[in-house]
Amino acid sequence: MSHPILTDMQAKMTKAVDHTLHEFSTIHTGKATPTMVESVMVEAYGSSMRLKECAAISTPDPRMIQIQPWDISLAKAIEKGIQQANLGFNPIVDGKLIRIPLPEMSRERRQEFVKVAHKLAEEGRVHVRNVRRDAMDSLKKADSLSEDDRKRHEKDVQTATDSAIKDINQHLAHKEQELLAV
Repeated sequence: MSHPILTDMQAKMTKAVDHTLHEFSTIHTGKATPTMVESVMVEAYGSSMRLKECAAISTPDPRMIQIQPWDISLAKAIEKGIQQANLGFNPIVDGKLIRIPLPEMSRERRQEFVKVAHKLAEEGRVHVRNVRRDAMDSLKKADSLSEDDRKRHEKDVQTATDSAIKDINQHLAHKEQELLAV
């Protein structure tokens, strides 16, 4: 894996896998985590900002997300942003804090989240395959490579692709198990 094409491909595949894992972390399992709401867009100071850029997000217990805006005048905008994000949450403004109680997850809701996880995993696998295709095209166009080197590098590309897809599939299985656990 010393060739620049392979190094670039490996970095892109790692980035695709990491992005997929980050997307998995946004799917909630009934246990509160700040990542569930940190990317919600809030209208603040005449522009859109991420929630994590204008408030402190914490989880005082497993069924509650607590948001403390740095500027109390943003409380209504944060509440509106959470409702518009369509996450299935009902925020409660309580003075200087915004509390989001997590509803109990029904079997159907869990199945919906499993479908979302499968969709995100497929998007990740497609991205990895696109990186593979680009690397293979680059190897075919590289004039400085001998036929043997090209074949060896193509084998390395396929090995890296299989590894990245296996990684995504393992995390998907783990996430699915986590989502279906009551």
